Amino acid sequence: MTGHYLEIAYLIAVVLFMMGLKKLGHPQTARTGNMQAGIGMGIAIIATLLLYKNSDGAGIGNYAWIAGGILIGCIVGWFAAKKVAMTAMPQMVSLFNGMGGACSAFIGLVEFGPAMSGSLLPYATVLSCLVVGTLTFSGSMIAFAKLNGNLNKDIRLPFYNILNTLIMITLAGLTVCLLLHNIEDARMWIYILFGLSLVYGILFVIPIGGADMPVVISLLNSLSGIAAALAGFIYGNNVMIIGGILVGASGTILTIAMCEGMNRPLTNVIFGAFGAGGGDGGGAAGTDGATKIVRETNASDAAVMMNYSQSVVMVPGYGLAVAQAQHIMAEFQHMLEANGVDVKYAIHPVAGRMPGHMNVLLAEANVEYDKLVEMDDINPKFPTTDVVLIVGANDVVNPAANTDPDSPIYGMPILEVEQAAKIIIVKRSMSAGYAGIDNELFFHEKTSMLFGDAKKVITDLVSELKNM
Repeated sequence: MTGHYLEIAYLIAVVLFMMGLKKLGHPQTARTGNMQAGIGMGIAIIATLLLYKNSDGAGIGNYAWIAGGILIGCIVGWFAAKKVAMTAMPQMVSLFNGMGGACSAFIGLVEFGPAMSGSLLPYATVLSCLVVGTLTFSGSMIAFAKLNGNLNKDIRLPFYNILNTLIMITLAGLTVCLLLHNIEDARMWIYILFGLSLVYGILFVIPIGGADMPVVISLLNSLSGIAAALAGFIYGNNVMIIGGILVGASGTILTIAMCEGMNRPLTNVIFGAFGAGGGDGGGAAGTDGATKIVRETNASDAAVMMNYSQSVVMVPGYGLAVAQAQHIMAEFQHMLEANGVDVKYAIHPVAGRMPGHMNVLLAEANVEYDKLVEMDDINPKFPTTDVVLIVGANDVVNPAANTDPDSPIYGMPILEVEQAAKIIIVKRSMSAGYAGIDNELFFHEKTSMLFGDAKKVITDLVSELKNM
């Protein structure tokens, strides 16, 4: 009878997962959706601990160890989530992806022995769980190091595509050999498979440049879901299977959407060199040796320009998150609107370091969702926009994507801000963006540079408006 209750609890958990996932698609409901999915996971865990019985009618046991693990995980997770800055949220996502992959990898390591004596399908599931979970873990740790600044340089080994392909073929070949040949003591080969998967995950992410990191995070998130689903198949656990499939499917869809937003096939992200290098970080001379003119402005002039405009479009980027300036930016928006200025935010699909980074950032500052306008909808409005205020964005507004066939970002859809009447760019310096590519927009005749920390600069703009 307890088995029926367990399945009912799993059904409730799955419904909550689906409702939560649906609500995560909108910033106004994302917090509720996250809470619902968390409650669903809590129900699944508690029901498993209290109601699960094996074929002999015994429960799980080892409750002290399980309780200790849950307690440690809750404490660490709670403090990590409370303390993490918005700038570190992409690293947090990568870390979560990696921990999910690590759990699946350990399940594969623990269960390969019993699976060897069974049929082919369970053994294949265990090996697949081991491989996918392990490469997800190691790849996510490299992504974490890149995003956290511990690994600033993109490492591209000689013939790395050939090397990665050879390791991938070796992984597949070793897996097939383990499945088709009854090896008396396969433990050594399992550990070799584990080691190769670790290496492949590292080599898979190391050469990928900064501009492609949002896509990589989505892909790793998808792989962590697939690994969880495979672990669910190993234990015959329906809630793990469905939850993993939901994560895997949504991550895959998001990855495809991100690639479309960059106008780049996924194969180019994985095997290409986009974002791996670029200019020298913002010199003032062009390739033809001609000196480029940088026009600098101040907070007073910028505030006057925007206050007496009819329409202003703000373009947030990672620099806004670094400065934690989203709240003061929202205040600046409200002050302009109180003076009769129409204000919108232009959101590029890959702005920031993770999918939806800018949406999350501005939602934290309680910016109305209808103020956030996606790239395809805002681009036609730039020719009739009086002022564009760019705060910390770089690569997503770089005209080279449209004008320079030799640029690594050529063909990537961008926010076409250069069509506006006036452009104000808030940056600390003339340095290149995360993709390492110089931005010609800095030298555009319509552009005025407002140098400084984003929070301080916007605070100064707010002060200037108050004094008018």
